[in-house]
Amino acid sequence: MSRILFFAAALLASGAAQAFGIGVRAGTTGLGADIGWGIAPTLSARLGYSALKWGYDADTAHAHYDGDLKLSNLSGLLDFHPLGPSFRLTGGVIFNDNKYQATGRPSSGPGSFDATVEPGRSAAPYLGVGWGNVAGAGVNFYADLGVMFMGAPKATLTANCGGLSGAACTTLRNEAAAQQAELEDKLKHFKAYPVLNLGVTIGF
Repeated sequence: MSRILFFAAALLASGAAQAFGIGVRAGTTGLGADIGWGIAPTLSARLGYSALKWGYDADTAHAHYDGDLKLSNLSGLLDFHPLGPSFRLTGGVIFNDNKYQATGRPSSGPGSFDATVEPGRSAAPYLGVGWGNVAGAGVNFYADLGVMFMGAPKATLTANCGGLSGAACTTLRNEAAAQQAELEDKLKHFKAYPVLNLGVTIGF
């Protein structure tokens, strides 16, 4: 938390005497908002937050999962406008607490297990392109298209053995361990998360 507060203070200090704007947006990182400051004629900074939660059920070869996908993203970005105020190149970091939490039920027998899938990095580098300037004067449209490098997802599965015999609990724990390894193997190539956000900004 301290590094996030330090980063926000640095952005505020850098933009205190420059153009200022506020934007609201929606996209693959959730519903959120940005505040932006001009730093130089071709450079501006943004601090934003977005979040969303929705139910998502999934099936594998050996289990069914009932769960929720939860998005929580705090972003600190720099926008470079090499060709004018509209087109830009964007880079920075997104501090994320994105996760999928579910209850899994194995198809091979009784019992259940708690499952959590989280990204490999809580501080994910971001690179992208965009259109519009949050710190620009007036009411404007803005968009971002890029990639958040979150690292290979990590899965954690914990068996719920309540009401089961010792043998059944052992079987469930083995199944949970096998499912955890299977999930991580399937997800290991998904190290990057696509970002597409659209919004409207008003600048002063």
